[in-house]
Amino acid sequence: MELRRELGLWSAAAIVVGTVIGSGIFLVPSTMVQRVGTPAMVLAVWVFAGVLTLAGALSYAELAAAMPEAGGEYVYLSAAYGPVWGFLYGWTQMWVAKSGSIATLATAFFYYLTNFFPGMDRVFYVVPLPIGPHGQPLELRWGQLFAMALILFLGVVNYFGVKIGGEVQVAVTGVKVVLILFIIGVGVSVGHAPAVRTAVPSAPVTVAGFFAALVAALWAYDGWNNVSMVASEIHRPRRNLPLALIWGTTAVILIYLLANIAYFSVLSAGEVGASQRVAADMMRRVLGEGGASAVSIAAMISIFAALNGSILAGSRVPYALARGGYFFAPAARVQARYGTPGVSILALSGWSALLVLSGRYEQLYTYVIFASWILYGMTTAAVPVLRRKRPEMERPYRTVGYPLVPVLFVLVAGSLVLATLFDSPRESLLGIGLIILGLPFYFHWKRARL
Repeated sequence: MELRRELGLWSAAAIVVGTVIGSGIFLVPSTMVQRVGTPAMVLAVWVFAGVLTLAGALSYAELAAAMPEAGGEYVYLSAAYGPVWGFLYGWTQMWVAKSGSIATLATAFFYYLTNFFPGMDRVFYVVPLPIGPHGQPLELRWGQLFAMALILFLGVVNYFGVKIGGEVQVAVTGVKVVLILFIIGVGVSVGHAPAVRTAVPSAPVTVAGFFAALVAALWAYDGWNNVSMVASEIHRPRRNLPLALIWGTTAVILIYLLANIAYFSVLSAGEVGASQRVAADMMRRVLGEGGASAVSIAAMISIFAALNGSILAGSRVPYALARGGYFFAPAARVQARYGTPGVSILALSGWSALLVLSGRYEQLYTYVIFASWILYGMTTAAVPVLRRKRPEMERPYRTVGYPLVPVLFVLVAGSLVLATLFDSPRESLLGIGLIILGLPFYFHWKRARL
């Protein structure tokens, strides 16, 4: 059984936009202004992160159009550097990056749900071991159980067909974009930009602070590469994949900049820095509790779409690994009736649900960004590597601004990884350890293939 090409351009673009715009835009501006101090610097970080993300999308578009196969980076890294690097990417996605991203989104969903049901944030059990955030005992909350159930529900939805998953993605993404544009319109039209003249005095701009804010912004942008993972299920992939990647990423950049302008038009920098739910606090200032509740609903719809897109796309990576002989064989099965990699979907959903218990929001996205950007940088470097290694390969799309665009991306990715290592050594070292842990499994499966 093969996967079916049942996703059109709108579905592909909805995977890009819907997966990227999740919880980050509603939560991370607080962390960013704490790190860089002023609204102007926050906007500068958003622009820098957006340009960097677009450089990645332009580079990935060439690889996706040339090799439109399931697994995304697994395919590109294997072609450029050999199967061990493709395997380590797939291993990292399954156990750390994609599963951690899904867990982070589900955690953010329950954060917003506590606006309506405060009891969901209540701790019901404390694990007396230093395995929680910053080495503290691990606290378990009722909302985490709900987040786990939400992940498993969407896993079941995607089990029943990629077309169903794609239609859900288009519908929910459309609704959330409209709601976010409404929030932006309210903030820009009513606000008086008090934050332009204020700052957070305790947060002078430093290189370390800039990169810490950049990590938060890149978490909000994370997911732009997801559409390449479902390349084998997209109609006319050589045309639709580059279009979805480039225009979807550009739309997200514009939405994020407008959203931050709206926040700082209503709230001061100090208020944004002290807020755990920036968009909700902005709307509460303008429209009262009804406005805050509307933002919570918009955020949950946004996160729901990002979760669905992450599960839809991410489950194709362990499927591709297994088809290549580098993962548990059942993950390579395509469900005969629905045409989906059912075992892979359920495995990724189940593991992601367990990761919800592993930490709080900020710690989770640090795991994800550090592990992801090591391999994002290597994948973008595959563009020049494959141009030299396989010059005969048909390339329906060639990266605009080559070689400057991929080189810029690789250099900043390397700097980001080093800065995150120094800023969050515990989470970063755990991420490296989980990547290295995959090597014995790689050699086991490599011997089994011989």
